Amino acid sequence: MKSPRDYLDFLKDKFPEHIIDISPSPSYLISEDLIEDNCMVLKGIKDRSGVKILLALKAFAMPSVFPIISKYLDGVCASGPYEAILGREYFGKEVHTFSPAYTDNSIKEVVDFSDHVVFNSINQFYRYRDYVKSNGREIGIRVNPGYSEVEVPLYDPCQVGSRFGVQPDELVDADLALLDGLHFHAMCQQNSDVLGRIVDSFKNRYYRIIEKVKWVNFGGGHHITRDGYDRDLLVNILTDFKKEFPNIRELYLEPGEAVVFNAGVLVATVLDIVNNGMKIAILDTSAENHMPDVLAMPYRPEILGAGEPNEKRYNYRLGGITCLSGDIIGDYSFDDPLKIGDRLVFTDMALYSFVKNTMFNGIHLPSLVRFSLKGNSFEVVRDFNYIDYKNRIS
Repeated sequence: MKSPRDYLDFLKDKFPEHIIDISPSPSYLISEDLIEDNCMVLKGIKDRSGVKILLALKAFAMPSVFPIISKYLDGVCASGPYEAILGREYFGKEVHTFSPAYTDNSIKEVVDFSDHVVFNSINQFYRYRDYVKSNGREIGIRVNPGYSEVEVPLYDPCQVGSRFGVQPDELVDADLALLDGLHFHAMCQQNSDVLGRIVDSFKNRYYRIIEKVKWVNFGGGHHITRDGYDRDLLVNILTDFKKEFPNIRELYLEPGEAVVFNAGVLVATVLDIVNNGMKIAILDTSAENHMPDVLAMPYRPEILGAGEPNEKRYNYRLGGITCLSGDIIGDYSFDDPLKIGDRLVFTDMALYSFVKNTMFNGIHLPSLVRFSLKGNSFEVVRDFNYIDYKNRIS
């Protein structure tokens, strides 16, 4: 199993200096080669288990690389009408949409562009099932499997008070004649042993309904492409489930992070260095605007060539460019003193970054860049400017 340090050394070769040097700053730099490597791992799971795998657009949505991903995966899962439209327009395969609730307007767009529509409550199921069916779409209900091992409450969909998933007692007397499938999602960056325990709980709570539907979606959060993930166990869980329920025609997984794990970085530049009891480097990027999960999780992203505080000789706190006092990325150490103009490379920034970022304070967004070392290509897919900011607020 690779250590975090081994991964940093691995990524230095995949994101070489000459590519970093020609990238705009700030920019999200996406490796087509690493995305394809991840997709080939996922295809191996598909081939061995017969499962279908969807890209979770909530984690990564960059249409310019969809042709790569769509060669290997079966479609996308969306969380609302715009993601569904994007998936239909640019991915060209299955589109599955789940939302905590639909409006009369949003359900029309979702149905127009989705193959599966998944409801979060019996109320919504009853309200829209006839409309969905009359348009030839399949209907699912998200259920609460009653078990999770997510440690951060913000990301735990099974905690008491969660908005997500129908409970077993709500389905006892429900009219489920138009129901095609069940969906659950209870994982976050976890291994297949956790999935096994969730599936056991899911079966205990919904066995009689599982026997009557034709597909089940095991959701996302599966860290399949991470080194050390037990893929053999995952295949066994999937194949055993299909053997136990021969009525199930399709099983689905919908990873997001696993598709682009370690396949993107955020390139940033040191703008200034100040002192306030410690050295603080101000960057042209922002945790608040460009790396929102750094503050939401919270977590400290890795930087190529940097270490933990006091691991290397020179220590710095890295701060963002917004006026938010808490716009702090973290504390790091370096072999050499940082200088104004130095480039820093934050790793694993393809996921939950540009899909969630903002232009708070009128700060421009990082450019979107794709490249391939194998194909000897480099393209700035998108730059952002004042017009983008104005159109978001005007």
